[in-house]
Amino acid sequence: MTILELKNVTLCLDGKRILNDLSIEFWQGHIHALIGPNGAGKSTTANVIMGLSGYTDFEGDVLYQGRSIKGLTIDQRARLGITLAWQEPARFEGLSVYSFIKAAARNSGDAKVREVLRQVGLDPEKYLSRSVDRTLSGGERKRIELASILAMQPKLVLLDEPDSGIDVEALERIFDALKLLKQQGTTVIMITHSLAVLRHAEHAFLLCCGRLVSKGAVDKIANYFQQRCIPCDHQELKLREAEGLNVG
Repeated sequence: MTILELKNVTLCLDGKRILNDLSIEFWQGHIHALIGPNGAGKSTTANVIMGLSGYTDFEGDVLYQGRSIKGLTIDQRARLGITLAWQEPARFEGLSVYSFIKAAARNSGDAKVREVLRQVGLDPEKYLSRSVDRTLSGGERKRIELASILAMQPKLVLLDEPDSGIDVEALERIFDALKLLKQQGTTVIMITHSLAVLRHAEHAFLLCCGRLVSKGAVDKIANYFQQRCIPCDHQELKLREAEGLNVG
């Protein structure tokens, strides 16, 4: 069953076409990956889905559970169950880890806050009173952000470079969190440059120059990481090849 669909989405920023007639369907309850070279349009796709400022004026449509969300605000999309985890987690000076997760947990009790921290490998006794600020490492903030998402139980979560700037232990905890998200029925869309992260997806989409170049099972799309490109008939890619440029 399709939970989210991009239909012929074209987006231009500063006079440059970033997404070019992009159409993708994401299946409910599955873990998907978006891969491709820098500038392919991966993060832009996530920003369009979330409705971030500067990414709402586009051609085409975005359907969520069969309904257009093109005109909805970020808050309205969040209330529908869509959330985005940033590549660089935000810092909140003066806001405790407890308050940050509790806000996401809504009506759940303190036990839920402690539970999700343990699920991402963080001791509640050591972290609940700490602030979500620069005193936490990037890996710690990513795990805390994932804990808040687990507490939130969204229907759809977008993860932008979940492995960026973290150590091996934190990465393993993130993989554990992916399993938990799937178990609770959350649809996951990961943006990644990592083969290790891709291996934890069930389906993958390869983007280049704002277009969908290939899609399918992870083993099929993983060839991109060996070849750094998958042959296609993309006219713009052919033009760049003719100019002697690296196509991706």
